[in-house]
Amino acid sequence: MTNVATISKNKRSKVLDKEQLLNDYRLGWESRHASLMGRKEVFMGKAKFGIFGDGKELAQIAMARHFKDGDFRAGYYRDQTFMMAIDQLTIKEYFAQLYAHTSVEADPASAGRLMNGHFATRSLNNDGTWKNLTEMKNSSADISPTAGQMPKLLGLAYASKLYRQNPGLKELSQFSKNGNEVAWGTIGNASTSEGMFFEAVNAAGVLQVPMVISIWDDGYGISVPNEYHTTKGSISEILKGLQRNDDQRGYEIFVVKGWDYEALDRAYENAARIAREEHVPVMIHVVEMTQPQGHSTSGSHERYKSKERLEWEKEYDCLLQFKKYIIDSGIASEEDLDQIEQDAKAFVKKEKDAAWTAFSGEIKNELKEAVHLLKQAAEQSSFKQDLEALAEDLTKLINPIRKDVISTVRRALWLLRKENISAKTVLKNWYLQQQEINEDRYSSHLYSQSDFSSEKISPVPVEYEADAPLVDGREVLQACFDNLLATDPRFLAFGEDVGKIGDVNQAFAGLQAKHGELRVTDTSIREVTIIGQGIGTALRGLRPMAEIQYLDYIHYALMTLSDDLACLQYRTKGGQKAPLIVRTRGHRLEGVWHAGSPIGMLLHSLRGMLICVPRNMTQAAGMYNTLMQADEPALVIECLNGYRLKEKMPANIGEFRVPLGQPEVIKEGKDLTVVTYGSMCRIVEDAAKDLADMGIDIEIIDVQTLLPFDVNHIILESVKKTNRVLFADEDVPGGASAYMMQKVVEEQGAYYFLDAEPATLAGKAHRPAYSSDGDYFSKPSIEDVVEKIYGMMHEADPIKFPEL
Repeated sequence: MTNVATISKNKRSKVLDKEQLLNDYRLGWESRHASLMGRKEVFMGKAKFGIFGDGKELAQIAMARHFKDGDFRAGYYRDQTFMMAIDQLTIKEYFAQLYAHTSVEADPASAGRLMNGHFATRSLNNDGTWKNLTEMKNSSADISPTAGQMPKLLGLAYASKLYRQNPGLKELSQFSKNGNEVAWGTIGNASTSEGMFFEAVNAAGVLQVPMVISIWDDGYGISVPNEYHTTKGSISEILKGLQRNDDQRGYEIFVVKGWDYEALDRAYENAARIAREEHVPVMIHVVEMTQPQGHSTSGSHERYKSKERLEWEKEYDCLLQFKKYIIDSGIASEEDLDQIEQDAKAFVKKEKDAAWTAFSGEIKNELKEAVHLLKQAAEQSSFKQDLEALAEDLTKLINPIRKDVISTVRRALWLLRKENISAKTVLKNWYLQQQEINEDRYSSHLYSQSDFSSEKISPVPVEYEADAPLVDGREVLQACFDNLLATDPRFLAFGEDVGKIGDVNQAFAGLQAKHGELRVTDTSIREVTIIGQGIGTALRGLRPMAEIQYLDYIHYALMTLSDDLACLQYRTKGGQKAPLIVRTRGHRLEGVWHAGSPIGMLLHSLRGMLICVPRNMTQAAGMYNTLMQADEPALVIECLNGYRLKEKMPANIGEFRVPLGQPEVIKEGKDLTVVTYGSMCRIVEDAAKDLADMGIDIEIIDVQTLLPFDVNHIILESVKKTNRVLFADEDVPGGASAYMMQKVVEEQGAYYFLDAEPATLAGKAHRPAYSSDGDYFSKPSIEDVVEKIYGMMHEADPIKFPEL
């Protein structure tokens, strides 16, 4: 481990250009004044909350100097100076995000959807196609959860390794130039206590990828000092064992003071060279940083820092130390630097005011329109005084927001509910138009809105030869994956036991030997960073399949799936995409941790992803073929007990595509509709035979995908015919069965066609007990299905169907 600060005091790493130094000084103060003014804007009520990068300016300027076109950042919400230094954030854009300006032009990172300090570049053109990422400086979209940026940082770096070592990717020149791109990560010192940090650090050391991690260490995590966070109070001290040596691969680790300009420049110069040329991960522990305004606008750091600490922070503020360095070096006088500071402050104020004018101007225009329409309505209404009062209250607001305008208009329409006047029609039409506009501002792009959306992928029916062989279901998947590997160089698969043995259920058997270790790869047991590996490589133009060995283990990665992957297109308003396929297996097997069906949890957590629940391996293969044409992330849950069941081998294994969002009627019937999916399809099909012997003819619908769900309302048409419906699955009561019921009965309007109360059949509230008996008494059985449906028919016709 190298202490760069000590080296730099003895010998300068290089002669630093005077103009560059002064530009860096100006930028540092522009960023600082943005922080200072941003805090005031929050306290004035013009912004909701603020978290700022003051105290981190100098290190970020040094890092930015060595950040090249094609490189990627995965950082956190204090990196404003870095983003400004790479010309991917203007002061005006910075304040637009603080105000939550809902314009991609004003806030390219998030269109006002994210709290300030959440940065991103736009990787996509307006039509959803990729830009040339090698000609850009790239930042993956930030998330707030501490250390949440680390899993995808690993994937961004891993992509460079693939682009360098896999000859089949050489033609993808818009994504990489021979894997020379470095992935730069930043994290606060306290957040290094998170498990995701340690998992990502270990994985990067194993994989040997070009990743540079900067740890901004200001000695605290909000109010808690380092000694409560980290053994020995220093993350670089406890990670010394990662340092590479002549015999062992590992990390290069540097420790540098956050106020030492020369040492910072040298550290980042060396780090960039080592990572870019050697593909060795580097960790830079930047110590003795300060946080002049404390953690955020929610409190003051004077409450928990000692007087001595506050005095030290004032003296060792990185910009004040930078000023001293420039003066001592004879580069500029104190008066010159004071003028730069004043100019920076004036510039930031001008840009801040321009951002506020642009943001508030839009709302004030809408407010004026609403006031005008309210006054028009007042002239025609018997509620004249009430409507005029609403209009007057709007005009008195100092800093109105859209909520004020829309809420007032809605209340006005309440008053006018019984009146038939032309002004009411005009007001209501204006309100409906605004609702449509606001839907785009606040709710668009949960899923892809490009031509690559899964809903726009044309289905292709499966075909069979007359003498199609019956094979194990896993062999259908194996043929599908073999074809994908052979025909699409972007496709790769990785996960625990996926490589050499071909996954625990043999769907990749022999494919690593055939296509190479870079295409079919084993990983260690680390679900969070398996997903991160997938997100990062997908962000860089590859088509990864990340395997979670069992559905029960997805809890490890749920935060990353939910907070990073599922909401990526939404939080960038279509600016980034990561079409990762997450493959796993669940439902029926045996035991508490190998029979999971936590579908309700996933449905509620993963809006923004597709959730596919194929009933057999042929359906799964068709879904994979569809997903490879789409640009949305997906979770595919294969049936854990289906790999050895016999299926016919399709003739068009690489071409057939299952439509997503379209259920399939797998048995027609007239008495009752059963809506189900996955392994329950076989249970219900077997139950149908017993029910037929009792004179009951059920219709069975396999929903196939839960997100999206029955976009053409096929289930409704079935209910119109049978007038009865049962929703059956293996989740806990009130889980996915309740979701399906809401979609069909409420959203599709099936309520109006029911002659009986809609019903659900689910598993027990507890995890399934071990053994075949545990499965039988924990999850719905054939007998459960028969008795549930028979009971529904008994209620309708007790004479024909006497009580069992």
